[in-house]
Amino acid sequence: MSNETKTVRQSILDTAQLIVGRKGFSAVGLNEILQAADVPKGSFYHYFTSKDAFGVVLLDHYFDNYVHGMQQLFDLPGLTQHAKLMAYWQCWINNQTGCTDAGKCLAVKLGAEVSDLSEPMRLALQRGTARTIGLLAEALQQGVEDGSVAITQHPDSLARRLYALWLGTSVMSKITRTTAPFDEALGLTRQLLGQPEETDIHTYRGTGK
Repeated sequence: MSNETKTVRQSILDTAQLIVGRKGFSAVGLNEILQAADVPKGSFYHYFTSKDAFGVVLLDHYFDNYVHGMQQLFDLPGLTQHAKLMAYWQCWINNQTGCTDAGKCLAVKLGAEVSDLSEPMRLALQRGTARTIGLLAEALQQGVEDGSVAITQHPDSLARRLYALWLGTSVMSKITRTTAPFDEALGLTRQLLGQPEETDIHTYRGTGK
C-alpha cells in the first residue's frame, strides 16, 4: 500500500469516526464521509470493498487506538494501579459527557445498533471489547500485586463486570441525559476495587490470570 493510499485511507477513517460517533453507522451515508474527508466521490471502493467491510476496519482501527491509549495510561510511572484505574473511568466519563465528538466511544454508540445488522461488525466489536477487558484484567491484577487494589473475585471476572457496568451506564446516561448514572457507577467501582485489608481472608490474592 502506497503512502498516499495510506494517507487517504486514514483520512477517511478519522473523519468517519467523528461522524459515526455522532450519528451512528446506519444513518451516515458514504458520500457524507467522503465529502467531509475531501475525498472524491466514487473512490470509496478503491479503499474498502463495501460499507460493511469499512465498518469492520473502522472498529478495528478505533480499538487499536483505544487500547493503545489504555496501555499508555496504565504504564504511567509514579501512580498506584488503583489511581490509574480510577483515572481510566474518569476519562470514560469525560469522553462521554464532553462537548466534542473526538472521544466518543464507538462500542457505546454502535454496540446495540450494528450487532443485529452485521455479523462481521459484531465480531469486530467482540474482538475490541475483549481486548479492552483483557487490559482491565491485567491492570486489576497489577493493582493486587502493588497492594493498591483489594478485590473479592478473579481479575478477569471483575474486568468483565466493570466493563458491562460502564457500558450500560453510558447508555443510561444517554437515556436520562444526566451524569447521575456515571456518579453511581464511579461510586460502585470504588467499592469493587476496595482498599487493601490484610485481615480480609476473602480478598483475592492470586498472581496469575
